[in-house]
Amino acid sequence: MPGDDIRIRDDYRGFARRHARSAYHPVGTCRTGGGEGSVVDPDLKVRGIEGPRVCDSSIMPQPISSNTNATTIMIGEKAADLKRGM
Repeated sequence: MPGDDIRIRDDYRGFARRHARSAYHPVGTCRTGGGEGSVVDPDLKVRGIEGPRVCDSSIMPQPISSNTNATTIMIGEKAADLKRGM
């Protein structure tokens, strides 16, 4: 942790940049939902573009407490079901 000698915001930023790490895969970068601010609708379709769906971990609302692999596979399976009309 930074010592008592760090007093200004730039020092904290520098410390965070040098030492911050994540063991998690990035998720939640593509807002999903029914609101106008969402990128993807509940059917995983990209708003404003006909055709493409987003079916990866970017639509997860928050990180999960385990590996994202199985959850991402299930998102893909759900997208396949939606595409087939199931």
